[in-house]
Amino acid sequence: MSPAANSPTKHTAAPERSLNQRMDALQKANVIRTRRAQLKRDLKAGRVSIHQLLLEPPEFLETAKVFDMLLAVPKYGRVKANKILQTCRISPSKTIGGLSDRQRAELVGMLRSK
Repeated sequence: MSPAANSPTKHTAAPERSLNQRMDALQKANVIRTRRAQLKRDLKAGRVSIHQLLLEPPEFLETAKVFDMLLAVPKYGRVKANKILQTCRISPSKTIGGLSDRQRAELVGMLRSK
């Protein structure tokens, strides 16, 4: 029998939240989604630079996926975005806040050269 089969299963449920706490969390999430959507529109229109966002991301962008932000950049589709992430050894599920300094610098360098 494997060691995993002997260990007791852990059930870690999310803590109970009051209605007010849930509504506050929902409101914050909606604000973040709205700001990200506007930022993606600004990226598409060329009003915002992806380089600046990667080097100094606003707080609401920390939990956004790098892949999703690359898709918002003009002339970057799924294939090109995946190729760049693969070259920089960055997982497509990596968040902007989760990038290491090396990954961030390498990604910005790749994007500037394209």
